[in-house]
Amino acid sequence: MDDTDAELIAALRRNGRESVSDLAVRMGVTRATVRSRLEKLRGGGVILGFTAVLKSDSHDRPVRSMTLIEIEGKGIERIIKALDGMPEIQTIHVTNGRWDLIIEMGTETLADLDEALRRVRNIQGVANSQTNLYLSTVRSQRLVGFPGLPGDT
Repeated sequence: MDDTDAELIAALRRNGRESVSDLAVRMGVTRATVRSRLEKLRGGGVILGFTAVLKSDSHDRPVRSMTLIEIEGKGIERIIKALDGMPEIQTIHVTNGRWDLIIEMGTETLADLDEALRRVRNIQGVANSQTNLYLSTVRSQRLVGFPGLPGDT
């Protein structure tokens, strides 16, 4: 990936719906260059898909948080399975370092978040946790389509 590819990716992150013509003008290259670069980036797996971020995405669950979880012993698969069954949990990440898991949660109220956190902390094997509330979202990116899968355009 060169500077032109990086510039194209940055422009698409700002506005994934910008036309090929507008991208070409912005970048000072031809439309053919933009098209071929897009095909190369998608074909090479650098760009996995495109998405739309909806206003409702940020308001469906207005209380959002990130929780870092430390696991005691070797029960990570069992703990992930328990977390996966909780509707408040939107994302589960396995990580390294002091914390073993990072979960992103969303609820309607702080009381609902408090209850969900209580359930997380009561899972056998969860040794410690730290939660941070999201105050505002400056940028959000959600991946929807992958090349070759239904719904990808």
